[in-house]
Amino acid sequence: MMDEKEFLEFMNANGFVYERLEHPAVFTCAEAEAYHSNVEAVSTKNLFLCDKKARRFFLVVTACEKTVKLDDLAGQLGITHIRFGSEENLLHLLGVTRGSVTMMALANDTDHLVELWVDEEIWQGDYFLSHPLVNTATLILAKSELERFFNLTGHTPKFFR
Repeated sequence: MMDEKEFLEFMNANGFVYERLEHPAVFTCAEAEAYHSNVEAVSTKNLFLCDKKARRFFLVVTACEKTVKLDDLAGQLGITHIRFGSEENLLHLLGVTRGSVTMMALANDTDHLVELWVDEEIWQGDYFLSHPLVNTATLILAKSELERFFNLTGHTPKFFR
């Protein structure tokens, strides 16, 4: 599992263009907003979820200001019941802890056990905010860079409404 330093080395070695904003630890979208409110980018909320028996895992990405109804989402994911994944599975599969869940953690999912689901409404944005595996910094990435990242890590996004 990569830590932030190794992750940023990975990003740089692969020629990714990003801006890194350092800030105190944040655990909610509201806390994070205080440190990037002037940035024109989609502020993302990332949910680590699983099916009832924890056989399928999902990283669900939406806008901070949006509420996700898990029952509605389950149907779109093709399952009957969805719940939050355990801290143990989050650490084991993505190498991060609660408060640091991020699209960038897919770099640690080399076995491709986590499905990426993105809110189709936010995918219209040009720039996105995402933690670099820790909640003490935020990356600003162009959509094209995120697409390249997903391609490089082997995580094709699926979309939900």
